[in-house]
Amino acid sequence: MIKAENLSKQYSITKQRTFKEFLPALLGGHDTVSNFLALSHLNFEIQKGESLGILGKNGSGKSTLLKIIAGVTKPSDGRITVVGKVAPLIELGAGFHPELTGKENVYLNGSILGIKKKHMDKLYNNIVRFAELEEFMDEPVKHYSSGMYMRLAFSVAVAEKPDILLVDEILAVGDIKFQQKCLDRIKEFQMMGSTLILVTHNPDQIGTYCQKALVLDNGKQIYYGEVNEGVEKYKNILS
Repeated sequence: MIKAENLSKQYSITKQRTFKEFLPALLGGHDTVSNFLALSHLNFEIQKGESLGILGKNGSGKSTLLKIIAGVTKPSDGRITVVGKVAPLIELGAGFHPELTGKENVYLNGSILGIKKKHMDKLYNNIVRFAELEEFMDEPVKHYSSGMYMRLAFSVAVAEKPDILLVDEILAVGDIKFQQKCLDRIKEFQMMGSTLILVTHNPDQIGTYCQKALVLDNGKQIYYGEVNEGVEKYKNILS
């Protein structure tokens, strides 16, 4: 389902110039470019229906890895093989337009996710019901609270069962009751055979929802394997 082979991702960073540095640059100087290795030689494999928890401190490369799996960005070296329809719960609502109503944004975001209008017509009522926004769908989303905005975006993203579900620290949407509703939907997909990749700082969630753990530190793979040992490796990094 998903296989990473010697996977690496490097970014080139151009140094910001001060005013004193800017003038010589106009006269033929060169920009200072440095390379940042966000991921370095990762190797792991996830079979259909398995679940993987990714742990690591901020800046360890977790979100970069999800973006590569989702196809948002490409690796600089190595190879990633992904088989199946991916539902990336990362950067929720990125396709929403603030001037459009909630209903219009549902159809817009659905089209971005590859859902055709006729099929969205069938999904629409369930999306609205899940988001608990029945009274607000004709309002522009610029009037929504951040919680309402994220609830609607999450509801569109999980309208259909995916082959692969990518979850990146987005479970803090709405109140505790709605958060549990999101977790229940994810568990439902797991029971239906979806593959789950979960990024979180909460080891308890990894233990509850995942069968394997991948621990990253500064872009390097510290551990891949059994969940309990992975959690201990993560705690050692934090200490």
